[in-house]
Amino acid sequence: MFKIPDHQVAGHQASNGMMGPVVDDSGLFFKPLQKDERGSKEVAFYKSLASNIEVPDKIRAYFPAFHGTQLIPASDGSGLHPHLVLQDLISSYKNPSIMDIKIGSRTWYPQASEEYIQRCFKKDRETSSLALGFRLSGLQVHVSKEAGYWKPDRKCFQNSSAEIVKNVLKKFVSSNISADSDAGDLDFDCAFAPSVYGGSNGILAQLLELKSWFEDQKFYHFYSCSVLMVWDKEPNAAAAIKLVDFAHVVDTKGAIDHNFLGGLCSLIKFISEILTNHHACLNKPCSDSNLNCNGDSSDR
Repeated sequence: MFKIPDHQVAGHQASNGMMGPVVDDSGLFFKPLQKDERGSKEVAFYKSLASNIEVPDKIRAYFPAFHGTQLIPASDGSGLHPHLVLQDLISSYKNPSIMDIKIGSRTWYPQASEEYIQRCFKKDRETSSLALGFRLSGLQVHVSKEAGYWKPDRKCFQNSSAEIVKNVLKKFVSSNISADSDAGDLDFDCAFAPSVYGGSNGILAQLLELKSWFEDQKFYHFYSCSVLMVWDKEPNAAAAIKLVDFAHVVDTKGAIDHNFLGGLCSLIKFISEILTNHHACLNKPCSDSNLNCNGDSSDR
């Protein structure tokens, strides 16, 4: 039986008569195929990735498994519609904390219409994309069984400063937040930063592995693509990153994807600083003149 995903934080959602993705009970995610060239381009990318023997298996694991396309009832009740059949990246998590981060200072692709380019450029300029090389597209953080999730409105952090973006990345791994927190609040403890961001298998290590591949790969340029970060407080629920949304992937023509790589490096820098400052705070007295107990600079 198909149902609307419980934990979608970004993208087109099935609501108010709008068509959106659905999931089933077998761990599959069904994404409506867009009717214009975006749909065919995304299918073409998944097929290319599946057949590209030069993509290492460890890198292939950062992409959702692709199971072809299928005609299924659309979520808006409009009848049968073709869907991409993908791995449901969230199905193995009980209470997932999720963040969708759109990578790149530029989200429009070279072959786009002038109208589309101007629309994307306006959003890139008005959000943190142009300044930071990425923007937060959506998130939820599990607070507790009783309180549920902190799931701020996207508009409250997409046009945020570097400081606010860093605060949100800290709150994503903090234990002392509430379901009605504000994105700009400074009340966080980064309690889960070492286990989620740090370690040999943590999110930072995974981002660095992905960065290493992007420094060499000359197959694809990823425009308007996101890094999905997921973790759970449940035991044996490892933190993970996945790449999602490939409707605007184009051929590199033999060039490095500096747009995506630059955004990835910027995100890595933010997370590295959070880990470094958190460790420094734990190893120094709270009266240290440069660091407070939140692991952040004291001169705001």
